[in-house]
Order: sequence, then C-alpha cells, then structure tokens
Amino acid sequence: MYEILMGLPLFKGVSHEKISEIVGMAKFHFLKYLPNEIILNAGDQCTHIKFIISGKARLTIANSDDRFKVSQTLEAPNVIAPEFLFGRAPFYPCTAEAIEATGILQISKSDYIKILNTDEIFLFNFLNILSKNAQKAVDGILAITTGSLEERIAFWIISLTQRGGTDIALTCRQRDLYSLFGVQRTSFLATLESMRNRGIIEYNNNEIRINSRDSLLDILNTAAE
Repeated sequence: MYEILMGLPLFKGVSHEKISEIVGMAKFHFLKYLPNEIILNAGDQCTHIKFIISGKARLTIANSDDRFKVSQTLEAPNVIAPEFLFGRAPFYPCTAEAIEATGILQISKSDYIKILNTDEIFLFNFLNILSKNAQKAVDGILAITTGSLEERIAFWIISLTQRGGTDIALTCRQRDLYSLFGVQRTSFLATLESMRNRGIIEYNNNEIRINSRDSLLDILNTAAE
C-alpha cells in the first residue's frame, strides 16, 4: 500500500515515515469497479477525494441536454476532479465509468483535511493543482476574447479535461459548434482541417478527437508568448 500511496499525484515527495503516520491516522477505503460500472455521476456531492489506483476510467462532462460532451480517459495513478472537493459547489462535474476492472482509493474530506495539515508537502501538492487550474482559466478567458478559433477550441477542451487525460473527444454536431463559437461554417471547417493536417485532431460531423492534449496546450502557450 505504501508504494501505491507514494505514487499518487497528491502524495508525491512525501517520506515513507509520513505515509506510515497518515495510514494510522486516516481511513482509507479501497473500492473495486467492474467494466462499465459507474464510479460516480455528475452532480454527486464531492464528500471524498477519489484516486484511481488501478485500471482506467472514462470521465464525461455534458451540458444539460447532452448535446455537448467532452470525454477523456484517466488511468492509474490519478485523482478525479480534486478541485471540486471544496468551494461553494462541491459537486462532481462529470460522470466516471470504469473501462476495465478499476481500483479506487477514497478518503473522506475530513480525513483529507487532517492529512493536509500534517505536512507541507501534502498541502503544496494540493495547492499546486488548484493553482494550475485557476491559471488555466485565466489563459482560456483571454483566448476566448482575443484569440483565434483554434485557440478557443483548445481552451474549451483543456478547461474540461485533466492533465493526464487521454483519448479525449468533444462530441457535438458541427452546426452547433460553429454557432457556439460564433463563426461561419467555412471558417470552422478550415480550422479543423488545419488542425487535422498538423496531426492535432481527427474529426467527423459529430465528434472531434484529440490526438494529444499537450498539442492543445502548445497552441495556448504559443498564443500567450
């Protein structure tokens, strides 16, 4: 168990002795999910922090009528939507479904607060994740207001997925997407074709699949320079 914990993103850099201390202090719940079993639903209250410790899960965020969806695959070791543990709306924004036999480690919010208070490394790891997401939002807002269509598409997908997410797909009819972005169909298709020619995406009438999330980050980082 020590190796599992020390490999998790929010526990990195913590000593073996400190891990031993928190194992004796906090309750760790190990859960198993079969393929296609629901781990959590969008709107569920975030009362625990949940780590993927084995297997893979498919996370999907959708709007109220399911016409717009962004999905991604997260595999171990990873944490599901940690930024929603606190705040005014501590509810999961996504549905998570096991792709294969998947192990989840969950820790209650109260126990996790105790862990954060035992060592600065725990606290810094968590604050770094929150800070990265906050800074990502600022970059994205700037891209929406002044950026190219390519930058705006990149921001939408980056903001709705996590670092480490793979097999990312944006599912929506093309006519809804170019209306959403406020552009003509010809401009929208020209942008998608340019991104496909550079190996960033694949697409059809109802879906855009991302070959590499890092390539979208490169688009935003280049625009910020």
